[in-house]
Amino acid sequence: MSATAPPPVAVPAVATAAVPGAVRAVRHRRRVRRRSRLARRLLGVLAVAVALVWAFPIYWMVSSAFLPTARLQRPEPTFFPVDGTLANFRQVLTDESFAASFRVSLAVTALTLAGAVLFAFVAALAVSRFRFRGRKSFILTILVVQMIPAEGLFISQYAVLDDWGLVNSVLGLSIVYVAAILPFTVWMLRGFVNGVPIELEEAAMVDGLSRTQAFFRITFPLLAPGLVASGVYGFLQAWNEYTLALVVMTEPGERTLPLWLQGLVEANRATDWGVVMAGATLIAVPVIGFFLLVQKRMSAGLVAGAVKG
Repeated sequence: MSATAPPPVAVPAVATAAVPGAVRAVRHRRRVRRRSRLARRLLGVLAVAVALVWAFPIYWMVSSAFLPTARLQRPEPTFFPVDGTLANFRQVLTDESFAASFRVSLAVTALTLAGAVLFAFVAALAVSRFRFRGRKSFILTILVVQMIPAEGLFISQYAVLDDWGLVNSVLGLSIVYVAAILPFTVWMLRGFVNGVPIELEEAAMVDGLSRTQAFFRITFPLLAPGLVASGVYGFLQAWNEYTLALVVMTEPGERTLPLWLQGLVEANRATDWGVVMAGATLIAVPVIGFFLLVQKRMSAGLVAGAVKG
Protein backbone atom coordinates (compact mmCIF):
# COMPACT_ATOMS: atom_id res chain seq x y z
CA MET A 1 0.00 0.00 0.00
CA SER A 2 1.45 3.37 -0.97
CA ALA A 3 1.61 6.11 1.65
CA THR A 4 -0.56 9.05 0.94
CA ALA A 5 0.76 12.58 1.54
CA PRO A 6 -1.04 14.61 4.20
CA PRO A 7 -3.28 17.29 2.87
CA PRO A 8 -1.76 20.80 2.86
CA VAL A 9 -2.56 22.97 5.86
CA ALA A 10 -4.36 26.12 4.95
CA VAL A 11 -2.78 29.27 6.45
CA PRO A 12 -5.33 31.86 7.43
CA ALA A 13 -5.21 34.97 5.35
CA VAL A 14 -5.16 37.15 8.44
CA ALA A 15 -2.00 35.46 9.82
CA THR A 16 -0.25 35.72 6.47
CA ALA A 17 -1.01 39.40 6.23
CA ALA A 18 0.21 40.03 9.82
CA VAL A 19 3.72 38.67 9.17
CA PRO A 20 5.06 41.75 7.29
CA GLY A 21 3.60 44.00 9.98
CA ALA A 22 5.35 42.06 12.75
CA VAL A 23 8.64 42.21 10.85
CA ARG A 24 8.31 45.96 10.47
CA ALA A 25 7.56 46.30 14.21
CA VAL A 26 10.67 44.31 15.11
CA ARG A 27 12.82 46.40 12.77
CA HIS A 28 11.35 49.57 14.23
CA ARG A 29 12.17 48.46 17.79
CA ARG A 30 15.74 47.66 16.74
CA ARG A 31 16.14 51.10 15.16
CA VAL A 32 14.76 52.70 18.33
CA ARG A 33 17.22 50.75 20.49
CA ARG A 34 20.15 51.70 18.24
CA ARG A 35 19.15 55.35 18.38
CA SER A 36 18.77 55.15 22.15
CA ARG A 37 22.24 53.63 22.54
CA LEU A 38 23.70 56.28 20.25
CA ALA A 39 21.96 59.05 22.20
CA ARG A 40 23.29 57.68 25.49
CA ARG A 41 26.81 57.52 24.10
CA LEU A 42 26.60 61.09 22.82
CA LEU A 43 25.28 62.27 26.18
CA GLY A 44 28.10 60.41 27.91
CA VAL A 45 30.70 62.09 25.71
CA LEU A 46 29.08 65.47 26.36
CA ALA A 47 29.08 64.83 30.11
CA VAL A 48 32.77 63.91 30.06
CA ALA A 49 33.57 67.07 28.05
CA VAL A 50 31.65 69.25 30.51
CA ALA A 51 33.38 67.55 33.46
CA LEU A 52 36.81 68.18 31.90
CA VAL A 53 35.98 71.86 31.30
CA TRP A 54 34.79 72.14 34.90
CA ALA A 55 37.77 70.31 36.39
CA PHE A 56 40.51 71.96 34.33
CA PRO A 57 40.70 75.19 36.42
CA ILE A 58 41.07 73.08 39.57
CA TYR A 59 43.81 71.03 37.95
CA TRP A 60 45.53 74.21 36.78
CA MET A 61 45.41 75.65 40.30
CA VAL A 62 46.94 72.53 41.85
CA SER A 63 49.50 72.19 39.07
CA SER A 64 50.56 75.84 39.37
CA ALA A 65 51.00 75.46 43.13
CA PHE A 66 54.04 73.23 42.46
CA LEU A 67 55.72 75.66 40.05
CA PRO A 68 57.83 78.73 40.81
CA THR A 69 56.55 82.09 39.62
CA ALA A 70 59.26 82.31 36.95
CA ARG A 71 57.88 79.18 35.31
CA LEU A 72 54.31 80.47 35.55
CA GLN A 73 55.23 83.71 33.79
CA ARG A 74 56.69 82.02 30.74
CA PRO A 75 54.74 82.34 27.47
CA GLU A 76 54.52 78.58 27.03
CA PRO A 77 52.29 76.90 29.64
CA THR A 78 53.40 74.00 31.80
CA PHE A 79 50.65 71.41 31.97
CA PHE A 80 52.54 68.77 33.96
CA PRO A 81 54.75 69.92 36.88
CA VAL A 82 57.19 67.04 36.51
CA ASP A 83 60.05 68.91 38.17
CA GLY A 84 57.82 70.83 40.59
CA THR A 85 58.70 72.08 44.06
CA LEU A 86 57.07 72.23 47.49
CA ALA A 87 58.57 75.61 48.29
CA ASN A 88 55.27 77.41 47.72
CA PHE A 89 53.46 75.19 50.23
CA ARG A 90 56.28 75.61 52.77
CA GLN A 91 56.05 79.38 52.45
CA VAL A 92 52.31 79.32 53.07
CA LEU A 93 52.43 76.89 55.98
CA THR A 94 55.19 78.84 57.73
CA ASP A 95 53.22 82.08 57.44
CA GLU A 96 51.78 82.94 60.87
CA SER A 97 48.95 84.94 59.33
CA PHE A 98 47.77 81.85 57.44
CA ALA A 99 47.49 79.85 60.66
CA ALA A 100 45.59 82.69 62.37
CA SER A 101 43.20 83.06 59.44
CA PHE A 102 42.68 79.29 59.34
CA ARG A 103 41.65 79.28 62.99
CA VAL A 104 39.24 82.17 62.42
CA SER A 105 37.65 80.51 59.40
CA LEU A 106 37.36 77.19 61.22
CA ALA A 107 35.67 78.78 64.24
CA VAL A 108 33.28 80.87 62.13
CA THR A 109 32.34 77.88 59.97
CA ALA A 110 31.72 75.61 62.97
CA LEU A 111 29.48 78.16 64.72
CA THR A 112 27.63 78.96 61.50
CA LEU A 113 27.08 75.31 60.66
CA ALA A 114 25.77 74.43 64.12
CA GLY A 115 23.51 77.48 64.40
CA ALA A 116 22.09 77.33 60.87
CA VAL A 117 21.31 73.60 60.90
CA LEU A 118 19.79 73.71 64.41
CA PHE A 119 17.53 76.73 63.83
CA ALA A 120 16.58 75.62 60.32
CA PHE A 121 15.71 72.12 61.52
CA VAL A 122 13.44 73.39 64.27
CA ALA A 123 11.78 75.89 61.92
CA ALA A 124 11.28 73.28 59.20
CA LEU A 125 9.61 70.92 61.69
CA ALA A 126 7.33 73.70 62.90
CA VAL A 127 6.08 74.72 59.45
CA SER A 128 5.77 71.11 58.24
CA ARG A 129 4.27 69.26 61.18
CA PHE A 130 2.16 71.92 62.93
CA ARG A 131 -0.66 74.21 61.83
CA PHE A 132 -0.61 77.61 63.51
CA ARG A 133 -1.66 81.16 62.77
CA GLY A 134 0.81 82.97 60.54
CA ARG A 135 2.30 79.77 59.13
CA LYS A 136 1.80 80.74 55.49
CA SER A 137 3.01 84.27 56.21
CA PHE A 138 6.16 82.83 57.77
CA ILE A 139 6.85 80.70 54.68
CA LEU A 140 6.25 83.71 52.43
CA THR A 141 8.59 85.81 54.57
CA ILE A 142 11.33 83.19 54.10
CA LEU A 143 10.98 83.50 50.34
CA VAL A 144 10.97 87.30 50.42
CA VAL A 145 14.07 87.46 52.64
CA GLN A 146 15.84 85.05 50.28
CA MET A 147 15.20 87.44 47.38
CA ILE A 148 16.85 90.44 49.07
CA PRO A 149 20.42 91.00 47.77
CA ALA A 150 23.02 90.50 50.46
CA GLU A 151 24.74 93.76 49.52
CA GLY A 152 21.59 95.70 50.44
CA LEU A 153 21.91 94.62 54.08
CA PHE A 154 25.57 95.42 54.64
CA ILE A 155 25.07 98.83 56.25
CA SER A 156 22.30 97.71 58.62
CA GLN A 157 24.16 94.55 59.59
CA TYR A 158 27.35 96.46 60.32
CA ALA A 159 25.43 99.02 62.38
CA VAL A 160 23.79 96.29 64.47
CA LEU A 161 27.08 94.49 65.09
CA ASP A 162 28.78 97.76 65.94
CA ASP A 163 26.10 98.54 68.54
CA TRP A 164 26.53 95.08 70.05
CA GLY A 165 30.32 95.36 70.04
CA LEU A 166 30.68 92.34 67.73
CA VAL A 167 32.64 93.89 64.87
CA ASN A 168 35.91 92.03 64.25
CA SER A 169 34.70 89.04 66.26
CA VAL A 170 34.05 85.43 65.33
CA LEU A 171 30.64 85.51 67.02
CA GLY A 172 29.53 88.61 65.10
CA LEU A 173 30.50 87.20 61.71
CA SER A 174 28.88 83.86 62.59
CA ILE A 175 25.58 85.60 63.43
CA VAL A 176 25.62 87.39 60.09
CA TYR A 177 26.36 84.14 58.26
CA VAL A 178 23.56 82.28 60.07
CA ALA A 179 21.11 85.05 59.15
CA ALA A 180 22.21 84.84 55.50
CA ILE A 181 22.08 81.04 55.26
CA LEU A 182 18.96 80.39 57.36
CA PRO A 183 16.17 81.21 54.84
CA PHE A 184 17.38 78.84 52.14
CA THR A 185 18.26 76.16 54.70
CA VAL A 186 14.77 76.29 56.21
CA TRP A 187 13.23 75.98 52.76
CA MET A 188 15.50 73.04 51.91
CA LEU A 189 14.80 71.13 55.12
CA ARG A 190 11.08 71.81 54.84
CA GLY A 191 11.04 69.83 51.62
CA PHE A 192 12.80 66.88 53.28
CA VAL A 193 10.44 66.92 56.27
CA ASN A 194 7.40 67.04 53.98
CA GLY A 195 8.77 64.02 52.14
CA VAL A 196 8.53 61.84 55.28
CA PRO A 197 4.89 60.79 55.86
CA ILE A 198 3.57 61.58 59.30
CA GLU A 199 1.81 58.20 59.23
CA LEU A 200 5.16 56.59 60.05
CA GLU A 201 5.23 58.37 63.40
CA GLU A 202 1.58 57.57 64.04
CA ALA A 203 2.20 53.88 63.37
CA ALA A 204 5.13 53.89 65.79
CA MET A 205 2.99 55.61 68.42
CA VAL A 206 0.37 52.86 67.99
CA ASP A 207 3.16 50.35 68.76
CA GLY A 208 3.71 52.07 72.10
CA LEU A 209 6.30 54.77 71.43
CA SER A 210 5.85 58.34 72.57
CA ARG A 211 5.76 61.15 70.02
CA THR A 212 9.35 62.11 70.81
CA GLN A 213 10.57 58.51 70.63
CA ALA A 214 8.72 57.96 67.34
CA PHE A 215 10.29 61.06 65.85
CA PHE A 216 13.88 60.25 66.82
CA ARG A 217 13.65 56.53 66.00
CA ILE A 218 11.66 56.69 62.76
CA THR A 219 11.62 60.17 61.24
CA PHE A 220 14.97 61.58 62.27
CA PRO A 221 17.10 58.88 60.51
CA LEU A 222 15.13 59.47 57.32
CA LEU A 223 15.98 63.19 57.53
CA ALA A 224 19.73 62.53 57.67
CA PRO A 225 20.25 63.23 53.93
CA GLY A 226 18.51 66.59 54.29
CA LEU A 227 20.58 67.53 57.33
CA VAL A 228 23.76 66.54 55.52
CA ALA A 229 22.76 68.51 52.40
CA SER A 230 21.97 71.63 54.41
CA GLY A 231 25.20 71.17 56.35
CA VAL A 232 27.22 71.00 53.12
CA TYR A 233 25.50 74.15 51.88
CA GLY A 234 26.19 76.00 55.14
CA PHE A 235 29.81 74.84 55.24
CA LEU A 236 30.51 76.01 51.70
CA GLN A 237 28.85 79.36 52.24
CA ALA A 238 30.66 80.08 55.50
CA TRP A 239 34.07 78.78 54.41
CA ASN A 240 34.23 80.55 51.03
CA GLU A 241 32.30 83.75 51.76
CA TYR A 242 34.22 86.97 51.09
CA THR A 243 32.08 90.13 50.96
CA LEU A 244 30.47 89.92 54.40
CA ALA A 245 33.81 89.05 55.98
CA LEU A 246 35.34 92.06 54.22
CA VAL A 247 32.76 94.34 55.86
CA VAL A 248 32.74 92.83 59.35
CA MET A 249 36.37 91.74 59.85
CA THR A 250 38.41 94.90 59.32
CA GLU A 251 41.35 94.05 61.61
CA PRO A 252 44.30 92.22 59.97
CA GLY A 253 44.47 89.72 62.82
CA GLU A 254 40.80 88.72 62.43
CA ARG A 255 40.74 87.90 58.74
CA THR A 256 39.22 84.74 57.32
CA LEU A 257 41.04 82.68 54.71
CA PRO A 258 39.47 84.41 51.65
CA LEU A 259 40.57 87.77 53.10
CA TRP A 260 44.04 86.37 53.81
CA LEU A 261 44.29 85.20 50.19
CA GLN A 262 43.32 88.65 48.95
CA GLY A 263 45.96 90.21 51.19
CA LEU A 264 48.49 87.78 49.79
CA VAL A 265 47.69 88.94 46.27
CA GLU A 266 47.88 92.63 47.18
CA ALA A 267 50.96 92.37 49.40
CA ASN A 268 53.44 93.07 46.60
CA ARG A 269 53.24 94.68 43.21
CA ALA A 270 54.68 91.56 41.64
CA THR A 271 52.33 88.84 42.84
CA ASP A 272 53.93 85.48 43.63
CA TRP A 273 51.35 83.38 41.82
CA GLY A 274 52.90 80.10 42.88
CA VAL A 275 52.34 80.97 46.55
CA VAL A 276 48.84 82.24 45.77
CA MET A 277 47.94 78.97 44.04
CA ALA A 278 49.40 76.98 46.94
CA GLY A 279 47.30 78.99 49.38
CA ALA A 280 44.16 78.48 47.28
CA THR A 281 44.85 74.75 47.14
CA LEU A 282 45.23 74.52 50.91
CA ILE A 283 41.99 76.46 51.38
CA ALA A 284 40.17 73.98 49.14
CA VAL A 285 41.47 70.90 50.98
CA PRO A 286 39.09 71.17 54.01
CA VAL A 287 36.12 71.58 51.65
CA ILE A 288 37.04 68.41 49.75
CA GLY A 289 37.70 66.51 52.98
CA PHE A 290 34.40 67.61 54.50
CA PHE A 291 32.46 66.57 51.41
CA LEU A 292 34.13 63.15 51.31
CA LEU A 293 33.31 62.67 54.99
CA VAL A 294 29.62 63.57 54.77
CA GLN A 295 29.13 61.73 51.48
CA LYS A 296 29.29 58.44 53.35
CA ARG A 297 26.86 59.75 55.96
CA MET A 298 24.49 60.82 53.22
CA SER A 299 24.52 57.37 51.62
CA ALA A 300 24.00 55.72 55.01
CA GLY A 301 21.14 58.08 55.84
CA LEU A 302 19.24 57.05 52.73
CA VAL A 303 18.75 53.53 54.09
CA ALA A 304 18.67 54.29 57.82
CA GLY A 305 15.42 54.10 59.73
CA ALA A 306 13.79 51.54 57.44
CA VAL A 307 10.10 50.85 58.00
CA LYS A 308 9.06 47.44 59.29
CA GLY A 309 7.04 45.38 56.83
